[in-house]
Amino acid sequence: MRQRIVSLFEEHIWVLEGLRDAVGAIEEAAQLMTDALRNGGAVYLFGNGGSAADAQHIAAELQGRFTLNRPALRAFALTTNSSTITAIANDYGYERVFSRQLEGVVRAGDVVVGISTSGASPNVLRGLATAHRLGAKTIALVGKKPADILLQSCDVVISVPSGVTARVQECHILIGHILCELVEKALFG
Repeated sequence: MRQRIVSLFEEHIWVLEGLRDAVGAIEEAAQLMTDALRNGGAVYLFGNGGSAADAQHIAAELQGRFTLNRPALRAFALTTNSSTITAIANDYGYERVFSRQLEGVVRAGDVVVGISTSGASPNVLRGLATAHRLGAKTIALVGKKPADILLQSCDVVISVPSGVTARVQECHILIGHILCELVEKALFG
């Protein structure tokens, strides 16, 4: 058991080392989010399962506070309203649970963040494509091999160099915390 724990630590560290290649994309994503919030826009986040939890976590850090006491920021997870999600899934199909919500709220000047460990979740891809079509800036947090369609509908793709879901999710929340810190410091010092 001890060796497995050490092995998992080493695997995590190896993936983190590879994440250095994403520094530029993370910086670009933080700038898009900062610009949107500075100019009265909003940040919308979504994903499935653990990625839905990450979306909620990041939105909560932005709405509440990360490290600074400051005004709340306009950040919303599209994964929290079970009535909305189930109504859309029932009436339009699960692949539209995010895109349909975005059709009602997103505007040019907003930022939309889709989180998918596989980079191929149909509802995440459709949500990002819808946001892009409506004039929002789009950011994808994905694992090793994002779908080609993602690259066409995203302004920034932050890819974690692993195909192991747990390692990707660990890095996604780290990236989320980095984005929150960079945005907070840029807006409030």
